[in-house]
Amino acid sequence: MKTKHIDGALVYFNEHEVGQAIREKISDGTVKREDIFYCGKLWNTFHPPELVRPALERTLKTLQLDYVDLYIVEMPTAFKPGDTFYPRDENGKYIYHDTDLCATWEALEACKDAGIIKSLGVSNFNKRQLELILNKPGLKYKPVSNQVECHPYFTQPKLLDFCRQKDIVIVGYSPLGTSRDASWVNLSCPPLLEDELLVSIAKKYNKSPAQVVLRFNVQRGVVVIPKSFSPVRIRENFQIFDFSLSDAEMNAIEGLNKNIRFVELLMWSDHPEYPFHDDY
Repeated sequence: MKTKHIDGALVYFNEHEVGQAIREKISDGTVKREDIFYCGKLWNTFHPPELVRPALERTLKTLQLDYVDLYIVEMPTAFKPGDTFYPRDENGKYIYHDTDLCATWEALEACKDAGIIKSLGVSNFNKRQLELILNKPGLKYKPVSNQVECHPYFTQPKLLDFCRQKDIVIVGYSPLGTSRDASWVNLSCPPLLEDELLVSIAKKYNKSPAQVVLRFNVQRGVVVIPKSFSPVRIRENFQIFDFSLSDAEMNAIEGLNKNIRFVELLMWSDHPEYPFHDDY
């Protein structure tokens, strides 16, 4: 049985449904709990150390699971603590909170010691923020992964190299590019899956451009978490292990890098810990 990686989060507002589906598939014998790799995320409003375990326990209670396999700090940007996930003042400005990422991390380490998290990771952390954790006095558990945007138009070579040196796995979100929602997506970046090079390589292998893009990242050691609502496309996204890209094709796809993010999160760019001002 291959492990099923489920990338979840409190702010996806679907943990109840996901938990129900997991329990149904366990009870009918389709999978065992150890076949499921569930990743949960600590949201920005729960960074103070005393809020970390209650936030995790809320996720566990909703999922009706005893532990999560991976729990990650979703963003290095803390918001005003509380149950309003996107707190704003009367002028509509986001209300931030002083971030002590090391104190948050220590609270997560205690949850791992308690057995309710198997592994700890981060998301959207730059090199400086990763080093803050890695160099923390008395560090017990280092991040095993960093979930960041990663695809042929944004290949993350420097961050990927740094994380490899530190044995931190890069998990690539938006590996197929992303939706064209102008409210949060940078539309100056052209649609990835229409790229002529990707289309031509896809034709050669009788694959889709999406399958080529996923294969590219998997072949360079990046874990991919594509999102789709279409059962046909979800199946297609798994069918990337029956072909390999040549070195020349890998280099050509790497050459597509534009160093442009689709997901810029500019609405939080004035946060002191906004991660994307740094080079990597």
